[in-house]
Amino acid sequence: MEISVIIPVYNKADYIEDCVKSLMGQDFADFEVVLVNDGSTDSSGEICDRLAEEHERIRVFHTENGGVTAARRHGYEQSQGRYIMFSDADDRIMPGALRIMHKAITDSGADEVIASFVNQHGRKGCSGLEGEVHYSVVLNNLLQRRNSFCVLWGVIFRRELLEGCLDTPRVVIEGEDILMQMKCLAKSPRVWVIPDVVYFYNEGLPNNRVATLEMIKTYDKELEKALSRQGDTFSQALIHHKIKIYETFLAKGQLDVFKAYYKPLRKVVTKDIPLAERIVIALPPWLAYILVRLRKLLK
Repeated sequence: MEISVIIPVYNKADYIEDCVKSLMGQDFADFEVVLVNDGSTDSSGEICDRLAEEHERIRVFHTENGGVTAARRHGYEQSQGRYIMFSDADDRIMPGALRIMHKAITDSGADEVIASFVNQHGRKGCSGLEGEVHYSVVLNNLLQRRNSFCVLWGVIFRRELLEGCLDTPRVVIEGEDILMQMKCLAKSPRVWVIPDVVYFYNEGLPNNRVATLEMIKTYDKELEKALSRQGDTFSQALIHHKIKIYETFLAKGQLDVFKAYYKPLRKVVTKDIPLAERIVIALPPWLAYILVRLRKLLK
């Protein structure tokens, strides 16, 4: 088996058939689809079972609700492919995507290949890079929240690269896909980037995910653990990342997080951090809030 496409499914009855249909129409033969029904309370599980009866390359696993990372991990453990791709159940795979991605990873010998996506409004998400790209370039982009390109979906992974990268605690319910990719990149893989649009992203669909400070603390611990294998290489980039997350709290008026978590950053910021972020962390929270809100208005 060459490719396993893993799809976590939670209450996506209105979307999952279109997602699977986009895979059944691929012009690449050697792949399987692994559907993990993560304790859905709608008819998603029944739809997955029916689709598996209709298409022999589909396998379905029903689990208790454990969150999207646990569902991906279960799919990975059950999968048989040399290469792994992920899709969200409410998105679609573009025609020819599996063929394009398989050719790119086998021809390049890379550990992962990152492609491009398009959303329902016609906006293309692309890194602007092409060919072999040093893993640190992609990792720094993600740390600085410059991630308007494929992060987890629209990517094909060599199976071995994912080992140990699907263990994020359930409390992390926002940005878990970015964290998973950063864990992969912390292993210093060979990365190849192609401009081809392989993924259709239904952007902005409603969800109930809210980032709390406790979740962010867990996220940071997981990220710090992954980056520790790189020594101090990304220490300032990690600080930059934390300040960018602090800005998202400021934008929502959650000024109390400064004393609760972010104040110690003042002591470790260097000139490697962009001036705008140095100013944000140096100001009193109420002034930093005004600055962040003004910047948002002027964008």
